[in-house]
Amino acid sequence: METSREGDSTLVLRLSGTWRLSGTLPAVSEVDGELARLPASTLRVEASGVAGWDSGLVVFLYGVLEACRARAIPVTHADLPGTLTRMLALVQEPALPPSVPGAPRGWLERLGRRALVWRERSRAVALFVGETTVALGRFVVGRARFRGQDLGLLFEGAGPGALPIVALVNFLVGIILAFVGITQLRRFGAEYYVADIVGIAVVRDMAALITAVVLAGRSGASYAAQIATMKVTQEVDALRTLGISPVEFLVVPRLVALTLMMPFLTLFADLMGILGGAAVGTTMMNQALAAYLRQTSHSVSTGDIAGGLAKSAVYGALIALTGTARGLEAERSSERVGEAATKAVVTGVVAIIAACGIFQYVFFLFGW
Repeated sequence: METSREGDSTLVLRLSGTWRLSGTLPAVSEVDGELARLPASTLRVEASGVAGWDSGLVVFLYGVLEACRARAIPVTHADLPGTLTRMLALVQEPALPPSVPGAPRGWLERLGRRALVWRERSRAVALFVGETTVALGRFVVGRARFRGQDLGLLFEGAGPGALPIVALVNFLVGIILAFVGITQLRRFGAEYYVADIVGIAVVRDMAALITAVVLAGRSGASYAAQIATMKVTQEVDALRTLGISPVEFLVVPRLVALTLMMPFLTLFADLMGILGGAAVGTTMMNQALAAYLRQTSHSVSTGDIAGGLAKSAVYGALIALTGTARGLEAERSSERVGEAATKAVVTGVVAIIAACGIFQYVFFLFGW
């Protein structure tokens, strides 16, 4: 380690050789003593001569940063290894200033602050969508960096692991739809058509919608809590330090798993919803099960099934995106893990219902 001065304001710290814990390393106190002897307004670290390093160099530079921070001296660096540069950037992230209650603000100032907050949120959403699109493109061409074992576990959790709750909820929804249909159709003596109502409602909308809401509370909250916990334990920072995009490693596998598994879950939900309606139709109307299912098959078309599956894939993507986004934006506090999971569920359900409304309007325009 060599120190020199550029003028009276800059202290230059030149590092060379091998910096490993097994050897003898300079002490941070030497730099601190130099700053105490002759104060400087800035400190620049040059590491072009470093031949090899391990965590010993990291500890030394962190100590230099802390010493300069205590003296309010900004630090610049050049020719550091890429991973070390990212580690120092994480260390130098400014802490959030404490909120100090001030005088009551006027309505114009409050409006301006809200506009600035919405601008930052919109920018964050656009940045997240852009990074996810790029990472998804890398996944398609086989260049995304993630663990294949994690992808398999995500497929299992989003698919077979969700079958029991999906079956129960959709079976009950089919029962409810059948009761409502019979109650209303009985006024016109048309109870026989309850199979048509239940079949079309379940296949076109209800199975995909109810399954998506269930998955938002199950998988969406889980994704947000997992990623928020990884932020608390600094695993996300470790990925960035290693040069791995958290979006590629964490978001894309969950997005792919949930988007691909939702249509299969919806097909299963279609069956359970129709069976729920059949349980009511065969008991309240004394209709044979074969006749009920035959009436359902006549009323439900292939287009209805395809439309429901297309909706379910979009719902799955929305659940994965909202869950992972809420996890990545969570603050580094264990208290925020539960908050991230709650926000993921609320945001996911709202996004699903909004998408359902848009689908209904578009399908209506095309006469579907």
